[in-house]
Amino acid sequence: MAADEPGALELFVSIGLSESKARETLRNQALSALLREAIVQAQEILGSAADKTVGTLLYNVASRLKDPKHLGFLVEYIATKKIVTDLQLNAALEYVKSHPVEPIDAADFARECGVGVIVTPEQIEEAVEASISKHRAQLLSERYRFNMGLLMGEARSKLKWADGKIIKNEVDLQVSQGGLQIWTRDFGEGDACQETKSLMEQLRGEALKFHKPGENYKTEGYVVTPNTMNLLKQHLEITGGQVRTRFPPEPNGILHIGHAKAINFNFGFAKANGGICFLRYDDTNPEKEEEKYFTAIRDIVEWLGYTPYAVTHASDYFDQLYTWAVDLIRRGHAYVCHQKVEEIKGHNPPPSPWRDRPVEESLLLFEVLPFHGEATLRMKLVMEDGKMDPVAYRIKYTPHHRTGDKWCIYPTYDYTHCLCDSIENITHSLCTKEFQARRSSYFWLCNALDVYCPVQWEYGRLNLLYTVVSKRKIIRLVDSGAVRDWDDPRLFTLTALRRRGFPAEAINNFCARVGVTVAQCTMEPHMLEACVREVLNEQAPRVMAVLEPLCVTIVNFPAPHKILEIDVPNFPADETKGFHKVPFQPTIYIEQSDFREVPEKGYKRLAPGQPVGLRHTGYVIAIQSIIKDTNGRVKELEVTCTKSEAAEKPKAFIHWVSNPLVCEVRQYERLFLHKNPEDPAEVPQGFLSDVNPNSLSVIEEALVDRSVCGAKPFTKFQFERLGYFSVDPDSTGAKVSSQKGQKPGRVPSPSPVQMARKGKFSCT
Repeated sequence: MAADEPGALELFVSIGLSESKARETLRNQALSALLREAIVQAQEILGSAADKTVGTLLYNVASRLKDPKHLGFLVEYIATKKIVTDLQLNAALEYVKSHPVEPIDAADFARECGVGVIVTPEQIEEAVEASISKHRAQLLSERYRFNMGLLMGEARSKLKWADGKIIKNEVDLQVSQGGLQIWTRDFGEGDACQETKSLMEQLRGEALKFHKPGENYKTEGYVVTPNTMNLLKQHLEITGGQVRTRFPPEPNGILHIGHAKAINFNFGFAKANGGICFLRYDDTNPEKEEEKYFTAIRDIVEWLGYTPYAVTHASDYFDQLYTWAVDLIRRGHAYVCHQKVEEIKGHNPPPSPWRDRPVEESLLLFEVLPFHGEATLRMKLVMEDGKMDPVAYRIKYTPHHRTGDKWCIYPTYDYTHCLCDSIENITHSLCTKEFQARRSSYFWLCNALDVYCPVQWEYGRLNLLYTVVSKRKIIRLVDSGAVRDWDDPRLFTLTALRRRGFPAEAINNFCARVGVTVAQCTMEPHMLEACVREVLNEQAPRVMAVLEPLCVTIVNFPAPHKILEIDVPNFPADETKGFHKVPFQPTIYIEQSDFREVPEKGYKRLAPGQPVGLRHTGYVIAIQSIIKDTNGRVKELEVTCTKSEAAEKPKAFIHWVSNPLVCEVRQYERLFLHKNPEDPAEVPQGFLSDVNPNSLSVIEEALVDRSVCGAKPFTKFQFERLGYFSVDPDSTGAKVSSQKGQKPGRVPSPSPVQMARKGKFSCT
């Protein structure tokens, strides 16, 4: 295939290759021809374009297949999703290499390549658990020196087709949950095992090999001009060699879990190295910005435990940015362009016919730009992703929340960001990998204006499965009624997680466990939930609550004319943390599920002829009679009680409440049914069609003991045997509303964690 064949570039980009990777592929004629043939064959089978997952496998086949005669055979397995992992593809390539004679035995091929094999999370969990149990003594003695690859290897040997990343996550989870040690481990780079460090330790400058303040020029790719050293000297005179970072959110939506990593990275890196961090709002698009977002962003930053050195806005520097734009034109590096937006979008837009217009003409036009409709100011450079002449200023006839009607032209991110960093003398401009293509333009613009140039560093973005975080898509979820607002606890915005009861400390711990990585991280939600359990297990006092009450009358109550008070430990494992009193009287309530009129095999709770103990009371109860309503449903039990020391030891102890408060409990499951709701291969009808109809259940008449009376919003409790709950801020004095947390111990993936919210517990 000729490198310039029409449509080839678009075809390669359509399967997920970056434009630069597609262009590189076009330079290899043999690879280009094979890849094009593979894509066409896949599209014929699929009846549509190949998604990125299929595209990646097609590219790997085209680049690694030695004998093209097997291409069609392998493409069919990839397109029909019989081969879905690199592990399977590696086996398939090895198989066709060792079986050159056709036809290939399809049954033998499928067996050798794991076609149709599904490894469940439960199987991975069991395999890892068995391996840890086998090596527990060695783990405890060697701790961080233990070769964690051994655990992965043993699990992999039992589950040949399991995803290595999922096995690694499960190893990390079980080791940390078992109280053995917390590790971060990169199994892809040698066998050296690294003891997990706190986030602050990970963010020390030496660990990241970042440049020291004032030594920007030592960074690979940094452009040194004749004035660079003088500018760095002036920079050091201002900062005194202090590390300076910034967190620059757009105030057009609520922060999500990915921003938690950015907040921890920017504020944490500065703090770990004795520096400062600015909270700088990138408020350059007044059409989408609202005051509530400014407030919510700062609130979340402070909730996570960070205090900005200063709160600034890109709009603080609009006058300076405009002056620099004029200077950029004078230097011949920018021009006024009249191409329409749709003309300069997409791949390979036509060059601007106004690129070489005279400087004086652009200066004059820029001064009266608001009167030129579609006109923009564009910078003369080609970015790393091939984008040519990015826009620096565009016209928006929208008042700004801070500058009012002063401006009707506003700078873009590509123009604003590096210059604001320069103004604030930022030493390390930390951003996610998608901005890597803008690093060269970042350096170019500072140097084109001959101003101090910071260094941009990129790190891997943090994503979670079973969710969407796009602001546009969250708005669609809200508008469709799938969720109530940005802080609906089924979302993974940070305001939603706080409302759901996730402690800030747990989110920070999760970011530390993910680590400071360059590669993008896509994590299972249970990894975050494990961090939540670790914190709440130490912080959330235990109380008793009943979600589906069944009335129980103790006919021989030991003190029939008074209420007994039971001392219940706030934390049963550590009674030094205090007690709370719970009333105990003849009428109590238990969970309906804790009683069976006809128990099934293995049932250990209350049943005729099968007594149970009541938690914390020192009494065992036994059925005397069962009272039913006119429909034959059990509505009350009459029981007798016996002191524990005088009764045979029961098979189980159950929780209960007496003289309780009424509360509303909201129980949550995952909002989406599939891991990747935005992937058209998994969800062809779009993410809105993937919403779980059972993601919210409301129990309006749950009962909770009175020790929670007066609890403030966001207070967390662990309801014994039920899970963690947090007082919801929308509670009223009329009823306690609550949201359920997850049960202590592991919640097997992919079973959803049900984080329930409670509203304010009110005394009734």
